[in-house]
Amino acid sequence: MEIARPTAAVRPRDYVAVRGPDAADFLQRMVSNDVAQAPCSALLLTPKARVIAPLVVVQRAEDDFLLLTESGLGETVRSTLLRARFAAKCEIELEEHTSHVVFGDAEGIPNEEYGVPAVEVLDTPFPSELAGEEELERMRIRARRPRWGREIDDRVLPAEAGLTETHVSFSKGCYPGQEPIARLHHRGKANRGLRTLEVEGRPEPETEVFLGQKAVGRITSSVAGLALAYVRTEVPDDADLTVGGARASSA
Repeated sequence: MEIARPTAAVRPRDYVAVRGPDAADFLQRMVSNDVAQAPCSALLLTPKARVIAPLVVVQRAEDDFLLLTESGLGETVRSTLLRARFAAKCEIELEEHTSHVVFGDAEGIPNEEYGVPAVEVLDTPFPSELAGEEELERMRIRARRPRWGREIDDRVLPAEAGLTETHVSFSKGCYPGQEPIARLHHRGKANRGLRTLEVEGRPEPETEVFLGQKAVGRITSSVAGLALAYVRTEVPDDADLTVGGARASSA
């Protein structure tokens, strides 16, 4: 069942400023997307292409960038960048802001987390009646958008979460994790991918998804009647699956 689109919603965030004469070059060598295209989504990765943090890169001035990341990851982003800074002439500091997602046509940072036109705006007051967490989660799951701590963690490759489509440039220079990202993109395929499933009830994260007697995936997020799951790519989209003993199918 489709829901009415909300007007605005709180978006919890942490913020890291990178500023100085080498800021653009440094970030270009550290994140997965082309910062010349900012505002853009990007990833901070380990050398083995495991996600340290998802980012939104915003350029405020020629030598001044703001990184929007998930709540609780600001210090992780800051310390990771500081360890790699070496002789780069830039300052890396935490900042405090507030973020709201505004749905519909508006000025701001593009936001694709809910599968509908939206932008993110900083430090702008909004009325107290904002979209609730359950409403937003249903939108996100139906749009098959991954979330840090659910679909994105150190077990998951970016391609499995669909992040290479939105967070990675294959034409820019090197960055940590670039080689395994490119190798999988050009020579192979992910063994599993995200699917939105229609389910009974609200299965807990890590509940297994079965095709017959074989476990083929796991639930990562859910709301009543709908769930996100990693499912092996060889499983047909129209397969009859079971979750928690009840029938499930691709939404």
